[in-house]
Amino acid sequence: MLYPNNIKKAAHKPISYANRGMALESLLNETNEYYKEKDIALIFKKPTPIGISEAVYTSHGRIIKNGYFKAQSTLDYNGIYKGHYVEFEAKETQNKTSFPLANFHEHQLGYIRRVIQHGGICFIILKMNQLIYFFKGEDLVRFLDENSRKSIPYSYIEEHGILIKEAYQPSIDYLSVIDKEYLKGEM
Repeated sequence: MLYPNNIKKAAHKPISYANRGMALESLLNETNEYYKEKDIALIFKKPTPIGISEAVYTSHGRIIKNGYFKAQSTLDYNGIYKGHYVEFEAKETQNKTSFPLANFHEHQLGYIRRVIQHGGICFIILKMNQLIYFFKGEDLVRFLDENSRKSIPYSYIEEHGILIKEAYQPSIDYLSVIDKEYLKGEM
């Protein structure tokens, strides 16, 4: 920008990643509400366990002034479908060539392993390059065990992920993928 007296200043807008993935999460919440209303499955967004250390009371109610995370959160969503425990994480990246593993917390990766070991259906709904993929937890674990990379190449996601087309209702029909990939004989 040019200001008076020919002073040049660049307009810098701070970059915020705080709401990245909110559009994906919104679509998943709509999908889960559809599944619940149609009595297809019960899948819920898990709240992050937060403790309140300071609150004030006003005429409008209680206002939280200070809080803390009570425990490490696990994955974003869990529930039950056709008698099977389902748990998954929703992730989104702007990176076009790979998915950074730094988007996962170490305890989440360990939790994915444990859900799979206990027979649960565990996966990631991943939005990348404007496409939505169902990425099996087993494929993520295999990648982690066989590679020392800090990111998953997009080619691996294309090869092992299952593309989910956005639709009207449900928005992101991930249960159809569970039927095909996990419950083949139970339909």
